[in-house]
Amino acid sequence: MMNFIIFIIIGAIAGWLAGKLMKGGGYGFVMNAILGIVGGLVGGWLFDILGISLGGSIGPFITSVIGAIVIIYVASLLKK
Repeated sequence: MMNFIIFIIIGAIAGWLAGKLMKGGGYGFVMNAILGIVGGLVGGWLFDILGISLGGSIGPFITSVIGAIVIIYVASLLKK
């Protein structure tokens, strides 16, 4: 249960950061948090396909940020 809560917190922070990094990609804190959580899953999937492994305590955060950036980018393409 604690790992799930940590996953949600990391995803929310990653989504917020991804929203700040992407120009015009901000969807508000709640939506960016959701995109960060989904981004953690997408980032893990992408990194697995590419054979990239980020270890340590910061690895999941970086994976979530990159996944959230990808999700926000795709969402911005669909928004146009």
